[in-house]
Amino acid sequence: MTSAPGLLPPRRVARLWPLISASTALLAVVALGAVIFYRENNKPFGFELEWMSDIVEHRLPIWTVPALVFNALGGGVIAIFVVPFIIIAGLLLWRRRWAAIYFTIAVIVSPLVVELLKKSFGRPRPTDILVTTDFGSFPSGHSANAALIATVLGIVFARRWIWVVGALYTVAMMLSRTYLGAHWISDTIGGMLVGVAVAVAVWAPFALVLYRERQLPHSPPWRAKPAGPPAAPPAGPPAAPPTALP
Repeated sequence: MTSAPGLLPPRRVARLWPLISASTALLAVVALGAVIFYRENNKPFGFELEWMSDIVEHRLPIWTVPALVFNALGGGVIAIFVVPFIIIAGLLLWRRRWAAIYFTIAVIVSPLVVELLKKSFGRPRPTDILVTTDFGSFPSGHSANAALIATVLGIVFARRWIWVVGALYTVAMMLSRTYLGAHWISDTIGGMLVGVAVAVAVWAPFALVLYRERQLPHSPPWRAKPAGPPAAPPAGPPAAPPTALP
């Protein structure tokens, strides 16, 4: 079987290892949550208390403003509707229909997993909080959202710079959550693992179609699709010239 011109030859796309990796990450989150839950009634670790104390002592407007921006990007109406709409619209404009479907499912599943874990462990949040929060500190929904977006876009586009930017965005989101006093460090680690796990788990059934879609030409949306080659003239003997009437 030959591949279409301009495409890489077909290959086997593994579906098992993404599920194993995602399951391992989710088990790590559950294990971390269990350790936190059964450790002195959800008491934070010593290094988390020291980190939070240093953060509160050194809060400055130059750090607070960007942290509040990350707070808006990762939660509320912007995170639930605006950011997903922009990403889905962008994927569709770049003619990546399967990628848009993949992201839509992942962005719905991730907060459901986060809320289930929050209600299961019920960890109290830090007391010195600069923003309004909901119930449950573990895991961090903002961190899960950032890691999910970074992982999905990294998988879809398979570009090193996207992975680097996504990793930096996720780490910045995690730091902003502890800076604002909304989460302990272990909450952000758990959230990051949830986001990555959901992105990889949902990727498994879409792996082959996403691979094929990635090999197709994706011209910018402002450029029309290139026209195909002109149709060949019909085969056969040339038509006889018309005869003049007497």
